[in-house]
Amino acid sequence: MVALLALVLILAIFGGLGFAVHVLWYILIVAVLLWLIGFFVGGVEGGGRRRWYGRW
Repeated sequence: MVALLALVLILAIFGGLGFAVHVLWYILIVAVLLWLIGFFVGGVEGGGRRRWYGRW
């Protein structure tokens, strides 16, 4: 019985982790696309990095 519970627990952890990693890939792709759009829009305006980071 304990072995069966351990097996179910391990499968739930790995299954949940696989789903979470899959969702995180989509979030990463969206974040990179937004960063690229902001980078090119900011570069065209001439402000460059100084406008984005503010301390320079």
